[in-house]
Amino acid sequence: MNVSIPLVAILGMVAYVAWRYMGLRVWHALICLLFGFFLAATNAAPEIRHLVAAIVEWLSTSQH
Repeated sequence: MNVSIPLVAILGMVAYVAWRYMGLRVWHALICLLFGFFLAATNAAPEIRHLVAAIVEWLSTSQH
């Protein structure tokens, strides 16, 4: 998946905005982090990767 702006940085910015302006607590963020970590170890991880790659590809081709 080739993205000009890394997807991780975008998700980090979204988390920062949620923390700063939407009242996200530290423990909420930790639970989400643990959920993502454990979800990456399941059989669903490759399908999630393919879905995210397809969405990013669709977004990148729809802008041209």
